[in-house]
Amino acid sequence: MREAICLAGALITSLIGMGWLSLAMDTHWQQVRSDPISHPTTVRLRILGALLLAISLGLCLAADHASMAMLVWVMALAASALSIAFTLTWRPKWLSVLTRGIQPCSHHK
Repeated sequence: MREAICLAGALITSLIGMGWLSLAMDTHWQQVRSDPISHPTTVRLRILGALLLAISLGLCLAADHASMAMLVWVMALAASALSIAFTLTWRPKWLSVLTRGIQPCSHHK
C-alpha cells in the first residue's frame, strides 16, 4: 500500500512539475492566461517545477530499489511531458488550475 501511495504521489508531482515548467515559457503562459508573465513569476515557476520533479524522484526511490525507481521516474517524466504537451495543444485553459495563486505581473516603468 505504501508503495502505491508513493508512486501515485510521484506521478502527480511529476505532472504538476512539468506543468509549471511549461508555464514558465512565455508562449505557454499566453495560451493559458491573457496577462503577460513577469520575470519573477518565470523564475518561481521554474524553481517550483524543478523542486516537484526532484520530489517525484524521491517518492520513486521510497517506493522501490534505485534501479527500478530510476526507470519508473524517467517513465513518469515522459508520460507527464506528453500529457502536458497534449493539454497545451488541445485544451490549454485546463492548465489554468496550475496558475491559481500566482500573482499577475506588474508593469514597472
